Amino acid sequence: MEIVNAAESHIEGITAIYNEAVEHSTAIWNDVKADADNRRAWAADRARAGYPVLVAIDPDNSVLGYASFGDWRAWDGYRHTVEHSIYVRADQRGNGIGKHLLMALIDRARSIGKHVMVAGIEAENVASIRLHERLGFEHAGTLKEVGVKFGTWLDLTFLQLKLDARPAD
Repeated sequence: MEIVNAAESHIEGITAIYNEAVEHSTAIWNDVKADADNRRAWAADRARAGYPVLVAIDPDNSVLGYASFGDWRAWDGYRHTVEHSIYVRADQRGNGIGKHLLMALIDRARSIGKHVMVAGIEAENVASIRLHERLGFEHAGTLKEVGVKFGTWLDLTFLQLKLDARPAD
């Protein structure tokens, strides 16, 4: 497995992973699947903002997982904080891909001067919460019943990682 910047050749794989999560999980709180043009536009928006879209690929260039981060909130005061997402292909979960993608995202966020990385995780996704905790993220709170999917109210757990110790500017 190798982690690289996403390219056009990875869009179909990213789209397939995204849609599998929409259809079968509470990892993405959307009800409608996306097409390749949607994911292409999303990746282009991230690139314009100076943010990465990373993919974990196998030797055949197949996408095993992808990850990115973007602005946490739009106001200037939040400019040093990003929120990230990581998605791993269903048949590859539990193989360490998410951990490697998250470590790469943390490195990228530090390299562009971000101060805090935030994770918003469906509260019953214990595997994702534990992964984040193992990499130093701390529990920051849970919002009760703020989402709904598959006819069930969902709680959103926030975790955060302080990326550096610099003073505010």
